[in-house]
Amino acid sequence: MLRFFQLILIFLLLTSFDDDIKRTQNEKAVYALAKRLLPERNSEFIFKEIKTDGDKDYFEIITSEDFVTIKGNSAVAMSSGLDWYLSKYCNSQVSLNYNQIELPNTLPKIVGSVKIETPFEYRYFFNYCTYGYTMPWWDWSRWEKMIDYMALKGVNMPLATIGQEAVWQEVFRDMGLSEEKINDFFVGPAHLPWGWMGNIDGMGGPLPDNWIKQRKNLQIKVLERMRSLGMKPVLQAFTGHVPESLRMIYPKANIFKIEDWAGVDGTYFLDPTDKLFQEIGETFIRKQTEMYGTDHLYDADCFIEVNPPSKDPDFLKQLSKSVYHSMEQADPEATWILQGWFFFFKKDFWTKERGSAFLNGIPKDKVVVLDLYGEKNPTWNKTDAFYGQPWVWNVICNEDQKVNMSGDLQAMQIQFNDAFESEIHNNLKGVGVIPEGLGYNPIVQDFIFAKAWSQKEVDIKQWVNTYASNRYTTKNKNALEAWSLLEESVYSRTRTLWSPLITTPRLMILESDNKEDIRHVRKDFKITDEDPFAWDFDVYKMYKAAEYLLLANEELKNKETYRFDLTNVYRELLFSLTHKLINDISVSYQAKDREGLKNASESLFKLIDDLEAITGTNENFLLGKWIKDARSWGTTKKEEDYYEWNARTIVTIWQPYPEGGLRDYAGKQWNGLFSGYYKPRWQLFVDHLSKSLETNTPFNSKKFNKDVRELDYKWTRSKQKYPDMVTGDVIMVAKRLQREYAHFFKK
Repeated sequence: MLRFFQLILIFLLLTSFDDDIKRTQNEKAVYALAKRLLPERNSEFIFKEIKTDGDKDYFEIITSEDFVTIKGNSAVAMSSGLDWYLSKYCNSQVSLNYNQIELPNTLPKIVGSVKIETPFEYRYFFNYCTYGYTMPWWDWSRWEKMIDYMALKGVNMPLATIGQEAVWQEVFRDMGLSEEKINDFFVGPAHLPWGWMGNIDGMGGPLPDNWIKQRKNLQIKVLERMRSLGMKPVLQAFTGHVPESLRMIYPKANIFKIEDWAGVDGTYFLDPTDKLFQEIGETFIRKQTEMYGTDHLYDADCFIEVNPPSKDPDFLKQLSKSVYHSMEQADPEATWILQGWFFFFKKDFWTKERGSAFLNGIPKDKVVVLDLYGEKNPTWNKTDAFYGQPWVWNVICNEDQKVNMSGDLQAMQIQFNDAFESEIHNNLKGVGVIPEGLGYNPIVQDFIFAKAWSQKEVDIKQWVNTYASNRYTTKNKNALEAWSLLEESVYSRTRTLWSPLITTPRLMILESDNKEDIRHVRKDFKITDEDPFAWDFDVYKMYKAAEYLLLANEELKNKETYRFDLTNVYRELLFSLTHKLINDISVSYQAKDREGLKNASESLFKLIDDLEAITGTNENFLLGKWIKDARSWGTTKKEEDYYEWNARTIVTIWQPYPEGGLRDYAGKQWNGLFSGYYKPRWQLFVDHLSKSLETNTPFNSKKFNKDVRELDYKWTRSKQKYPDMVTGDVIMVAKRLQREYAHFFKK
């Protein structure tokens, strides 16, 4: 009998081996993904690559008695078919933070078959800033999960910028730059996106040589996996940004200094019409191709948040023509992927005449323009659809990786429909998500990527209901009601206010109608009896959503998606009190009420402590994990300390010196930051206010600003440890918060 089972096993192994040999490379890639995603049930799925007459991705799902067969013309298409089946028929969800997959014992059958084709050639993902605010410390295991997610959602054109420094190192060495001068040019790890975009030089550097080697190896693995799944990663091209020291080696080259950026001294750019530009551009792409291969897609954003040196349309046309020519020389199949942000951010400069001249300097269909801000400020409808060049509709949703719950799903659908119905038969070639940060609103990414495969208008309430049901694999009435209220509150706002709690403390000016900053909202608020919270969503509905979600804990307490959401919801709920409590401090001080100031301050400090507690219940909100991940790249203690310093800096003072214009721009609502960074600031602020009342002297804002900047800077250089694992049970913490804060939310 034993011999019989051995023979059966050998037969099965040989059959499996034979099947693997017969599979195409695309089929092998999807089978491997399915095994990672469904380790115990992947054998119930069959994947078959098919040829189609068209050039658009396509999948088909067919069920039999024992198997689900998913056909597709690419690995991404077959992966998307798998995600479609799990979502539509198995009440499951693949999402950014956690997957919720509980397959029934017998897989659901489909009558006939499901056939889906996307009209979009491109499905784009990532922003340069994502590589600084979210992903600078990701290792291969984390990237592997992200690439699987992208394939399942249909992404086929991701921005892939890791490891550029290795290419530039070779280029600059060949040009005669010393190691010292190259080091002076490279910025720190989390600041690299702004170095790539030409905003800064040297900030947070020099980069350890080990970093450059490690990131090169990681990029090779990332690109290999992306390509195995049929994606075409977007690599870098030369923008003209060069080290100042290059002027000494090439004194005749037209290297000029551009305007300051965010209070930082301007960087140096090489005139694209200069012969040297062509030489560097060609050399860079050639070396990059030798190192990483190519899919002929190159991003180059020469003046993303600064203006070109001339307004002359002829110059702008020659500029874009020269930039593209530098790509074409190295790769005749090159397509320029261009972020269209500057058409919005610098709209006063980019008149139609100048914008048309710039884009028409590039050969027709050799550029794809990314319209970044589709959910609120689309640019396609202000530029005659980018003057006839192909383009992709995107949403940003999250700037500077704000930790919040936001994203107006209805507004996104309206804007998408407008673009799709107007332009799909013209030059609209894709859809995408281009956030500066990821991790706290997975519903937004899932909503937008669903549009890649189904463009019909949906009932938002019903869509959210299905989303919530899949998210927990349940029809729990409390959970579904919670998400209905979330849709009516936080997911009915396009962007979120920038709370004063995580910015430098100041007395509130009790006014409204301040002008909105183009990059974020940083305006004063007004507390009234009618609006005691002064937020851009219905806080009372948010409270009810939290209450309902907590009521679902008995059924859902062991689901990772639920525990993440409960942390996120109660963090958002508590944070909605910050305007009120900070206002109480301001009012007490202005009334010279010392006892009132003491009580208001104690309430704020308790709130900060409780925000620390709730964010400590989930790994996605831990400063300690961010620091631990940063230090993991170090091969020596010196390197580990360097990475920690860079990690601390980017989420606090941003620019790594005591004074800086981007302070708090990327502030995070994280466990560790509340106790270690924000609370000491507010304690210092209250001490200054109390001293002012005690001595009957005006608040000395200059002295406070000096003291708080010293405090902030010292913190970025400190080594205090913070938890890198969860420190409390989210259900227990949420129940306590529900009891203690309920009175704030009773009308």
